[in-house]
Amino acid sequence: MLLSFISLDDSEITIVTDAVRQWCCKKKLDIDSIEGRRAIAVAVDLVQMNLARDRLLAELSKQLDHR
Repeated sequence: MLLSFISLDDSEITIVTDAVRQWCCKKKLDIDSIEGRRAIAVAVDLVQMNLARDRLLAELSKQLDHR
């Protein structure tokens, strides 16, 4: 799981973890579950694509809810 964060700076890691924790809480999932790890990977990809911070949770939900 930590390998996903290698390319991010500290503020981006915080953005990713905050969004994933919110998403997991909403879905009643553990962040260390398979779904939580998938959410981290998707969130890292979104941050690397320079998605606005305020849109991250919505886009994360959109992508993961369609899988």
